[in-house]
Amino acid sequence: MTRFQASNPDFARVVRDTVLGMPAAKHLGFHFGDLAPGEAEIIQPYRPELAQLAGHFQGGILGALADFAGGSAAGTLLPEGWMNMTIDYTVKILAPARGEQVVARGRVLKTGKHVTVATVDVLAGDADQQKLSATALVTMQNMPVAV
Repeated sequence: MTRFQASNPDFARVVRDTVLGMPAAKHLGFHFGDLAPGEAEIIQPYRPELAQLAGHFQGGILGALADFAGGSAAGTLLPEGWMNMTIDYTVKILAPARGEQVVARGRVLKTGKHVTVATVDVLAGDADQQKLSATALVTMQNMPVAV
């Protein structure tokens, strides 16, 4: 159960539409799993062009998915008419990401008016069994949408 409350009751649609409308997200081809206030799950199916030579997901892809998941978790808490942008993220790869999908689960640690910090676990495997492959800390800047 989430410990945050969304100020925008339409947060799930806004986050999905915003993130999935980004060219990089379209290129990766991921989709959302669970979305709740302060939490976001992104599911990336395996594709050969996202792999390195040994066949598992390339590390840069894990970093991008962590960034999207952390930013999406932070985005669930934004007021209507606000957006966020990544200030910084750090990814620690713990094990090769092998399997039919990667699941990045972002969770807000601390939110403020202008900065939100999230943590992300990146798991790889199949739908039934996943192994922790990376962890990340993502910091987002919150701001009103420019008109």
